[in-house]
Formats: sequence, C-alpha cells, structure tokens
Amino acid sequence: MWSVVMGFWQPVTNLREYISQNPPVVTFFLCLFTLAFSFIYLSYYSYTHTLPNPDKAKDWNYLLSSLSQLQLCVKVNESSSELFSPVPFHLMEQGKDRETLVNFTKTSSVTHLHVKVPLVVTTSSAGGSLKDLGLHTTLRASQLLFGGNEIVNVTLELLSENNTHSCLTISAPKDLLPLSLLPPACPASEKNISFLHVEASDQFSTGSKTCYNLQSKNDPTLTVMLTQEEQSVAVRHLLEVSLWLLGVCFILCLVASFTDSHIHRYHWSGLDQQNEPFINS
Repeated sequence: MWSVVMGFWQPVTNLREYISQNPPVVTFFLCLFTLAFSFIYLSYYSYTHTLPNPDKAKDWNYLLSSLSQLQLCVKVNESSSELFSPVPFHLMEQGKDRETLVNFTKTSSVTHLHVKVPLVVTTSSAGGSLKDLGLHTTLRASQLLFGGNEIVNVTLELLSENNTHSCLTISAPKDLLPLSLLPPACPASEKNISFLHVEASDQFSTGSKTCYNLQSKNDPTLTVMLTQEEQSVAVRHLLEVSLWLLGVCFILCLVASFTDSHIHRYHWSGLDQQNEPFINS
C-alpha cells in the first residue's frame, strides 16, 4: 500500500517543479523562513544578554545628553566678576519666571537632587577659568526634551579642571526626573566655589561672550535594564512567533509536495487549446 502511495506521491519532484513555476510563493516562503530564524537568534541573544528597558529610555544618560546639547553663556549685562552663591536644593525665583514658578510649586511636588554625573565642562574663551567655578541656570523642561514649560533649576559644580565628573544639583517636578536609577551622591565640597549665573541656549554663540560647553559620556550603570522576568517573557514570545512561522513554512512545503505540476500543466494546456478557436475567430 505504501509503495502504491509513494508511486503517486513524488515530494522531491513536485517541490522542484513547484519552485521553478511559482517564484512569488518561493520568495514569500524564504521571507517567512528568514524571519523565523531571525526571531530565534534574537531570542537567544535576549536570553544570554542583559537588555535596556525600552519603556524607560529617558534615563540619566538621556538627561545628560540633552543637557550637553545646550551652551551656557554669561548674560550680556553681567561679567565674570559678578558672581553669587545660590541656595542649594531650593528653587530660585527670578525675573519673569517667578509667578509661573510659584504657581507650579503649589500644584506639583518638586524633587531636589545633588548627584555626581559624567559631565565635563569646557570653555572656548581665552580668559575663562574653570577652577573653583560653578554654573547655575534656570531653563524649561522642553529644552531637555523631558516635558513642556515646567521650570528646571540646574547647578553645576566643577570638582577639578581636569575631572571627568561634575556635581549636578537639579530641582524639577518629581514626574520629570528619572528616579528609578540614580547616579551616586556628590560628596560635600569644602572649597569656596563661586557660582556664575548663565543662560542656556541650543544655538551656539560665536560672539565675544564667555560661554561654557558640556560634554556627557554614556554611563552603562545609569541605563535602566530589563528584569529577568521581563526578559523571560520577551524570549518566550519570540520563540512562540518563531515556531508559528516555521509551522506556516512547513504547511507551505507540505502543500507544494502534494501538488502535481504535471496535472496543472496539462490542465492549462487543455484550456489553451479550447480557447484557440475563440481567439482565431
């Protein structure tokens, strides 16, 4: 019985002829097959590596990178000798932002942080010294790509002229700052640091003003990673999709192996012969 069935069913021959006569279906099959193995490799990579959490992309590296896109310049009506000492961990009420700032603190809780971050301060001014200097600015959350018109106060203390880290004091609404993974606390400084008020702008100045540039370095310890449970769920879903795609590929191969291309060829040839009189007439 089996020999009789095999006599009528020739899977290798049927597959070979089906492939030669159906290029679009073959292309679709190869795409599914490649996608299935891509998901399998991705699941293996996810199982053997720790991956960042895509739902928490706005971490401290993102915040520092946004901050480094700004240039801090001394106001035109101020000089480097007009220094002041801001009160740490308190919001400052200044100029036209005072009314907005007071109203905002009444309706939302504000978080104050004093942390050590991988942020380097440089200056292009010839006479600009970075020794025992701090910078303070008030900006909008939209300038950091973290929100809208919320007020954010930023103070930078330079640990030393050649240090790759700075002390950052930031005051902002609690829901804006990434609090799930914080940088280390900045040690208390015994130096007499003078703070200079600067303006933050995303357009770099080429004039004679004293300006300071910020350079951030990506710190892997500040990136929020997926938990083991979250990675297990992702790996399981990838494997499920891969198996489903491989199942579709198997069904396509099975259907093609049972398709006798000779029957289809004779069938279409018969139709062509029947249509010839109508075409000739």
